[in-house]
Amino acid sequence: MTTITLQPKIFGISLNFAQISSTSLTPVATDCKGTTETVAHYTYATFDANGVPDLTIADVNPTTGSLCAGTWNRNSGGGIADFTTCVPTNKTGTAYVVASGSGASSNPLPVYVHPVVTSVVLGPLSTDCINDPATNCSPAAFINTQTSCTINPANGCCTVPVTTEAAASASANGCVSQSVTGQLAARVYQNATQSEQDNISCQVGHLTYTPQIPSILTIDQNGVATAQQPGSTVITAGISNAGSSAGFFSTCPPVSITLSIPNSTNPTSVVVDQNFTQPITTLATDMNGVVLTGLALTYESTTPTTIPAGVSSVTPLFPGAAAITATCQPPTCNPSPFNQIGLFGNGKPVTSNAVNVTTPGNNSTVLYIASTNSLYIVPVDFSTNQIGTPIRLPYQPNSMVISDDGTTVYMGTAFELMTFTTATNALATQNTAVTGNVLAVSPDGTTLVISDPIRQLIYLYTTATNTILTQYGGVATHAAFTPDSSTVYITLGDYNSSTGVTTPNNQLLVHSTFTGWFATTSSQSTTNIAIGVPTVGAFFGGNPTTARTYCPTTTINGTITNSSTTANAFYPDASVIGPSADLIATTNDGLHLLGATAAGTFTDSLLSTPATQNGTQSIPAHPGLPTGACPTGGANAPVTPAVKFIATPTFTGALPGVTATAITGVDPTSDSVAAFITYTGTGGVLPVYMPNPTGAGTLTTIPLSTALGTPIAPVAGVVSADDLTFYAGTSGDNVVHLITKQTDGTYKDTTAPIAPKLIDQNNNIVTPNLLVQKPRKAIS
Repeated sequence: MTTITLQPKIFGISLNFAQISSTSLTPVATDCKGTTETVAHYTYATFDANGVPDLTIADVNPTTGSLCAGTWNRNSGGGIADFTTCVPTNKTGTAYVVASGSGASSNPLPVYVHPVVTSVVLGPLSTDCINDPATNCSPAAFINTQTSCTINPANGCCTVPVTTEAAASASANGCVSQSVTGQLAARVYQNATQSEQDNISCQVGHLTYTPQIPSILTIDQNGVATAQQPGSTVITAGISNAGSSAGFFSTCPPVSITLSIPNSTNPTSVVVDQNFTQPITTLATDMNGVVLTGLALTYESTTPTTIPAGVSSVTPLFPGAAAITATCQPPTCNPSPFNQIGLFGNGKPVTSNAVNVTTPGNNSTVLYIASTNSLYIVPVDFSTNQIGTPIRLPYQPNSMVISDDGTTVYMGTAFELMTFTTATNALATQNTAVTGNVLAVSPDGTTLVISDPIRQLIYLYTTATNTILTQYGGVATHAAFTPDSSTVYITLGDYNSSTGVTTPNNQLLVHSTFTGWFATTSSQSTTNIAIGVPTVGAFFGGNPTTARTYCPTTTINGTITNSSTTANAFYPDASVIGPSADLIATTNDGLHLLGATAAGTFTDSLLSTPATQNGTQSIPAHPGLPTGACPTGGANAPVTPAVKFIATPTFTGALPGVTATAITGVDPTSDSVAAFITYTGTGGVLPVYMPNPTGAGTLTTIPLSTALGTPIAPVAGVVSADDLTFYAGTSGDNVVHLITKQTDGTYKDTTAPIAPKLIDQNNNIVTPNLLVQKPRKAIS
């Protein structure tokens, strides 16, 4: 046996006065080949810097290696065992522990003894070790250098700071770009103050730093930090066998994310055949122009059923159209502590431009038809052109939604939640613990929004476990998820138990996986929700139509440093005052906000973004909603400006031939070519609007077939995934009309309607007012 090693060999151990080390020393013995050897017994002793035995700074149990920052009790009498009480000597300094055994001795392990540490504060490197010492002035900072220091006896510091290989001090007043290194420095204090006379930074030895979120930065043993992924995190400084929150570190977030089709003359629009993988190039840069790599981006599709988004690629499953975007969405990307959201742009989402993908062709459809007045659901498989056998349900559904993958239909009732599996066309589960209306299912299929007007509760329901994830008091009228399923917007209403009618009010709810529930109010009653494309906010129907942005308005408290805290107003108003609308919808091209009222008015507002200045970045006015980073605060902007959307009315017209009592749907096709309006009332026609990307579109009506009776009104509808058919359930004839796209681009009712013959409890045929669909491969 030739070597005995005590760890931490270089950086030693730091102890407060009278502190007993939480762990005993564990020497490791090796032979000349580096093979570990067993030593039967070690003995321990402490020495000063000159190798003279010294028990006044630190003491060690000679048999166990237990350390005391002072002197161990010995021969105390009264039955008190030796080495159980650490008697303080209140002597600051460095002692050295040596372990001996089998004729060899270990390296001297430094033990730094000092007053009780009350705070550790991250900050800039010290340039004045006499008046403003930091850990880079400590003799411990020179251990790994080829130079020595001259110690100032007044404070135990080196007279000049150590020279580091890091490019600069880790920024204390801003963010650090990815891959940039910086030397961490801290100031250590006693007596619960941060005064100069209580600065003991040079007495505590070596600090070890640990980020709370390791993905944001790495820190080596010398305290050199390397920025990694965007975000901010708490850094804990390990000292005196304990951890202390020392400060924060910020890696600069992206200010822009650009998606493009490689080697294309039109980089933001592409035609991709079914089952073909199209690469998408992603370029993200931060405020310093640094290209960011390895970001945990969320790629989103407006129609994931047909064209799901992959990581930097897209592979269409069915014909259709979709807008693909990428989002750096906290907490997965660019996270921050809650009380620092918005500082240097961390904790806020960043969204890319959209790439529009079109997949030509046609697919077949499986249509599920039900009614709020019937105990039956009827599947229709258009690949075989067969109307399926009606399936009896235990209760009449009051609502019906289908998961984006088409595997599951969820139906709400006043008695239970019914889950219907499309693979077997049968009920899979019935949950009597959850009643009410199913308003929405998340795009990833994991969460339902259910509103129970009787209990006055809104549930977020987990489909995998059939349990309630969280709940909020109130009655919801509509709900809409963002494409990444991380956020859901909900409008509320007042429930009248005597009539069973819920009247919209001005209350809004948002639930985010990052910030949880958030409640706010609008200046008027809100009637409906439409998610923006890209998903930088949401629009709310009402008089007028309004919008909210996902960028919180941030107020930075005090002087702006890495340790500043913030206050945020979440989901602030986006300054939209749009036309009155009972129901609204946005188009996938991100250019149109469509709305309709029961009074018979239809509107189309073109969406755009005003010219803005975000820090040093000038963003010109442009069509569509804003992309890139949310506004950030700076030295001269402690309050971030609110994001603004512009909705310019470009078309207003009457719904021709329609006398409506309520608007039940505004359903755009995924290719943004047409939008269908359904309603209750009379008219016998289906209004359809053809948007224009730069101005007013065309509003017409489609006469409905009288082949199976006289239709009164199209009360519900759903667009096929390939945009070639609109299925409209009608009152009067109580059938489903197939509105198909013609070769000239128009839509007409020329195909024989479907008669599901849904019956009520008195065997009367009732109106099919609940429709959902899933695509199937076309059969040639």
